Amino acid sequence: MTKKLSALNNGFKPLTVEFPSGDGTVVGHLYLPKNYDSSRKYVAIAMGGSFSSVKEQMSGIYAGEMARRGIIGLAIDYRNYGESSGEIRQFEDPDSKAADMLAALRYLRSRSDVSGTGLLGICTSGTTVIHAAAEDPSVGAVATIAGMFVEQGMIGGSERKRAAGKAAKEKYDKTGVVDMIPAYHPFNPKAVNTIPMPYYLSKKRGNLPQWRNEFAVMAWDVFLRTDAVSKASRVTAPTLIVHSKTASFPAQARKVYERLSGPKELFWGKGQHFSFYDHLEQVQRTADRVAEHFKKYLS
Repeated sequence: MTKKLSALNNGFKPLTVEFPSGDGTVVGHLYLPKNYDSSRKYVAIAMGGSFSSVKEQMSGIYAGEMARRGIIGLAIDYRNYGESSGEIRQFEDPDSKAADMLAALRYLRSRSDVSGTGLLGICTSGTTVIHAAAEDPSVGAVATIAGMFVEQGMIGGSERKRAAGKAAKEKYDKTGVVDMIPAYHPFNPKAVNTIPMPYYLSKKRGNLPQWRNEFAVMAWDVFLRTDAVSKASRVTAPTLIVHSKTASFPAQARKVYERLSGPKELFWGKGQHFSFYDHLEQVQRTADRVAEHFKKYLS
């Protein structure tokens, strides 16, 4: 049986930090390297995970793995998720998420123990970090792992989903009620993702108490407007894309790679999509490659 990793039991005791973003507050877990010395300066990376995820899931795993490799790792809860602020919970807003990533970089840059800073996006946060780096050329370096790079027309039933989102928004404006559907459920046709995804069903993996398996329906219209592929040409930061031909949406990874304007590398690993989240050997191989990339460009 493949050994799985957990951010809740990885040998680290992360510091809980918070910082402003927009009109709210982002909460994150800060992982400091082993034998941390406050008089030194370290490369520091802010990171986020999959659609609807929280910092205790895959982003926390990679933050710990970066710390194990001498890099400060910051896994965040985006606004509207986990411990971060947000009136409408589970509201998937790509613009807001990109702003939170840039706010995380500002926080890291304010620390006296940080030298260079970069962004890491796992799954849907691949779109987030491309969006953020396209908006802010000061981003030092970028990496994505099994990125889900949203593109216009890529998600089926877009018009129906937009209509449902607008109706849910009207209901919220009138009643204050937020309609929710499952983010992941193999037997519920209303769920955002209906294919089997054991990671989110297992309490030993992604189905953690800190995570809510919900999606605010009123977010459909906002979420479907994003397009990481079209934004990629504006990214000049050195970028590493780690993907697999058996992970989700490999064609999107290639499209983003081809459009990037700065130094770039596309590394094809092996393994299924969710093996990048928490499978010991897959995570360690990937973390080695990602840490090497960040140290090369940010040290």
